[in-house]
Amino acid sequence: MKKFDFFNQYRDPVIVVKGYEEVVFKNNTFCRIFNTFGDIRKFAHRMNFEMCPMDSENVDLYSPIFQAIVSEQNFFARVSYTSLQGEISYYDLTSVKRGIYTIIFLTDVSSQVLLQDNKKEQQRFKNQLEELQKENDELQEIRQKAQTQAFKIALINKVSNIIRESMDISMILNSVLKELSMMFGCFRAYYASTSGEGFCIQETFGEKNSLFGVNICFDEVVMNKLKSQEVSISYSLVEYVGAETFKQPVLRVVVPVFHIQKMIGVLVLLSYQKRELNEELEILDAVSSQLGNAIIRAELYQKNAKNVKELKQALDELKATQLQLINSEKMASLGQLVAGIAHEINTPVASIKSNNEILTKLISKIEDSDLREMLEQINSIDSEAIKRISKIVVSLKKFVRLDEAELQEADINKELDLTLDLIRHETKNKIEIEKHYGKIPLIKCYPNMLNQVFTNILINSCQAIDNLGKITITTEVRDNKLFISFKDNGCGISRENINKIFTAGFTTKGVGIGTGLGLAISSKIIDKHGGKISVNSELGVGTEFIITLNCE
Repeated sequence: MKKFDFFNQYRDPVIVVKGYEEVVFKNNTFCRIFNTFGDIRKFAHRMNFEMCPMDSENVDLYSPIFQAIVSEQNFFARVSYTSLQGEISYYDLTSVKRGIYTIIFLTDVSSQVLLQDNKKEQQRFKNQLEELQKENDELQEIRQKAQTQAFKIALINKVSNIIRESMDISMILNSVLKELSMMFGCFRAYYASTSGEGFCIQETFGEKNSLFGVNICFDEVVMNKLKSQEVSISYSLVEYVGAETFKQPVLRVVVPVFHIQKMIGVLVLLSYQKRELNEELEILDAVSSQLGNAIIRAELYQKNAKNVKELKQALDELKATQLQLINSEKMASLGQLVAGIAHEINTPVASIKSNNEILTKLISKIEDSDLREMLEQINSIDSEAIKRISKIVVSLKKFVRLDEAELQEADINKELDLTLDLIRHETKNKIEIEKHYGKIPLIKCYPNMLNQVFTNILINSCQAIDNLGKITITTEVRDNKLFISFKDNGCGISRENINKIFTAGFTTKGVGIGTGLGLAISSKIIDKHGGKISVNSELGVGTEFIITLNCE
């Protein structure tokens, strides 16, 4: 209809419907956009809107086009249109009634709808992003707490292992201070034990231990906190009361160390870092608790170790005293025995000597020359025997010398000869004695004791030689020290026994042959003289004992 041609000037699609479904006009825009339109019903059924009459049996009314047609008043709705290609566009549908005609205007709002949808989608994404960010923040916080907790557990376990594996207080404290210094970035850290009303520094880390033994004290506020088992955290210009002032405030952490409600010391940590301490407080409490128990345990262990050492020393001294008593009793008994034997021998020897002298006078008066010569020979042998017996008795008396308990000067070469005379029964026809005596000075000693040492060594050497052998005795002075060497070519001493031969009770001679006290007593005698006795031996080659004595 030409009367509707002026709608061709509209940029929006316009359609005029007469009655219910007769299309009487479509403007140019409508024809261009909806060029596939042929039947209003097909067009209407491609259009949808949110509001629809759910109680109507007329399916046409589910389309906004027919809603606009049947509406008695002007109608407005935002609708969507689906093309044959499946593309969706949005329009604001406005209908105007003019008598029997319904004029329908379609304003394209696809961009606006898409923009709104995009804004909604953007808002939805934004909300999701915020939720994700919130979840991420929560996860980061959980992760941070987990890392902190893991670090705390790792540090506590490390400190626990250090404390568990060591009984050295210094090592325990140094290790704990090292770990805490790394954690807090300390330039100084130390432990101070309780001393009177204050503390005394015992162990430091981060610098030389120049503060060891320094007495310190803190102000009343800090001391009250410590007594309440609380950690004191502050930014301070002074380390402790009376200390030099820092150039800038320093983070000072003072941790009380308790054991059974008794404060035994404090840990002091100093750092230039500025930080909040939250999780670290739990670590400090845990470390402090373990450290208190460890210090007391280590102190008890060291005290017990000291007691054990003192008891061992006392036992060694008791053994030494026992050896001396055994030696003294032995020498006293030997002295009494020798004195008795000497007395018993001297009486008949004196009688034999007197008879020998009488016989000498009588023999000279015998006229028979053959008889006189035979008796003179017999009498001469008896005279030599008497002299030999007298010499042995004198040697025995010199050897025991119970009256020589004081230090006196003696010629060691002569003392060695004296000892060799007394053990001649061990060496006769069996062992060659080779002597290399040097020119040596008289030395101050206990001659009877040294003779006992020489006897013990020489008897052992003789017993180490099975058949024929040789013992070499050497004396010499070097660097104002006298060296006495006894070297034999006997069976030697095994490596596992070489370090045991000076132990009281140790013997390789078998049951009932030796007491195992000879070399142990000899070692003590040489110690008493301020000297040293050593041994070198090789199985199948021989043994050498070397005695070193001071010449002064």
